[in-house]
Amino acid sequence: MTDVCIIIAIAAYLIGMICIGIRFSNQNKTSEDFYLGGRKMGPLVVAMSAEASDMSSWLLMGLPGVAYLSGVCSAFWTAAGLAIGTWLNWFFVARRLRRYSSNIKAITVPDFLAKRFHDKKNIITAVAALVIVIFFIPYTASGFAACGKLFHSLFGADYMTAMILSALVIVCYTLMGGFSAVCTTDLVQSIVMSIALVTVMVFGISKAGGLGAVMDNAHSLPGYFSLTELYDATTGNAVSYGGIIPIISTLAWGIGYFGMPHILVRFMSIEDEKKLVLSRRIATIWVVIAMTVGVFIGVVGLGMTKYGSIKALDDPETIIMAITDLLSKHGILPALLAGVILAGVLAATMSTSDSQLLAAASGISQNVVKDFLGIKISEKKELLLARITIIAIAIVGVLMARDPNSSVFGIVSFAWAGFGGAFGAVMLFALFWKRCNLAGALSGMIAGGVVVFIWKYCVRPLGGAFDIYELLPAFLVSCVVIVIVSLLTKAPEEDIVKEFDAANAK
Repeated sequence: MTDVCIIIAIAAYLIGMICIGIRFSNQNKTSEDFYLGGRKMGPLVVAMSAEASDMSSWLLMGLPGVAYLSGVCSAFWTAAGLAIGTWLNWFFVARRLRRYSSNIKAITVPDFLAKRFHDKKNIITAVAALVIVIFFIPYTASGFAACGKLFHSLFGADYMTAMILSALVIVCYTLMGGFSAVCTTDLVQSIVMSIALVTVMVFGISKAGGLGAVMDNAHSLPGYFSLTELYDATTGNAVSYGGIIPIISTLAWGIGYFGMPHILVRFMSIEDEKKLVLSRRIATIWVVIAMTVGVFIGVVGLGMTKYGSIKALDDPETIIMAITDLLSKHGILPALLAGVILAGVLAATMSTSDSQLLAAASGISQNVVKDFLGIKISEKKELLLARITIIAIAIVGVLMARDPNSSVFGIVSFAWAGFGGAFGAVMLFALFWKRCNLAGALSGMIAGGVVVFIWKYCVRPLGGAFDIYELLPAFLVSCVVIVIVSLLTKAPEEDIVKEFDAANAK
């Protein structure tokens, strides 16, 4: 009966997502409608869509798992970097990008860069689209894999079958509703994720002997609440986090926000740039609260194992599933609530996958086929091409995710670094430095993307001072290259400067 209740709750959630896709299916008349919602999105939808597509299953699985296994140090610095990066992105980038992209009629990130620098040959469009495809298709595959693993671990379902069905649902509502459907489902998914986080935390505390018992247990473990030490569960001792280098490296996750196409496009979609202030407040508050609760669930889970409510976990990232399983054994209503919580885990994954799927599709159909190759097609055929591209990307993603032992979070970390390194500095200089030109932006994008690979596979394995998250050196190298190349080449033309001044006028 428990499994039936859980399946009913998850099925209701999935059907609801498809219904949203149907609801918006008739509103996509142009490519701007399909990729940007016609720039008519409200502040709440923009805020929660951006953050739901950002957090992914890392919020409900990765973050609690880190806190459960080794204390709050690593989880805190990661969360702090992301929270700071979120606020900075909304404060400095959002409004300026919304105005600039609207002025030059850009509907995707590659499209914005091409029109910002008047790239008539669309070379930067093609390179940017290539970066998006390189990093987003594996990123999308990791989302499909996470869905398959969830159903396999819960119900013993065949991994491939569960993964393909999850991919079909995501593709279905993305195909029908485009950007509007994706943003609306993201809003619903953020609500479901919030319910999951709060319910798991409150129930977990009640089954761990109360808040006092949870805190006493954590305080009794050496280094557990330290911001410079990790708790080593194997020895029961505290070990050094490694000094300032790993702290800086972990904080560097926040830099990635400046280059995330699926987040930046949310800024471009809002109906009124003035409403971005409200969006920023909503997004920042939600992110801080959600990540704080996520970390604390790891603390609560450890208290539950000490109290005897659940067994010690071999895989700390399954802590929410373990607490949910315990909740589901308390009757029909708790079992239905458990289904909602598990739908929240699913929502965290789907809210990222749909955004990535749409962004990758726009990179190929809009930026490569139409802009770079110069193939002129009607709006109707362009929308058909976009939908065919989504299906093709999803098929490739499913094939890449066919191995159930693939590392989900390793792919996410690398893709995050790829976007931050290739696009982060370029977007900032494009928005804030008048002297930045096409040669500088293109060189910086290529340099940042290449450094991600070099640092990840050649430099970081050396360890020691080189054991830094590849995003940080890639971002810094990209900044240096942009400045040097821009200053050594021809200054932007007068009409480009005028567009820059118009976009930055208060």
